[in-house]
Amino acid sequence: MIIPIRCFSCGKPIGHLWEEYKEKTEKGEDKKKAMDELGLTRYCCRAMFLGHVDLIDTAAQFKKF
Repeated sequence: MIIPIRCFSCGKPIGHLWEEYKEKTEKGEDKKKAMDELGLTRYCCRAMFLGHVDLIDTAAQFKKF
């Protein structure tokens, strides 16, 4: 749904970096370069960003009970 606040493996806070990463990659910047600029050096944190699928807009279309 939304990016986790902390990395599952190491516990580093990563949630605040998602919007900036998303903006950079949508502009056409290389994903590796964007993560390097944001300070994501650990492979576990990088995997969180590369494997994340943003489904919040899809889930928001449905009503809760």
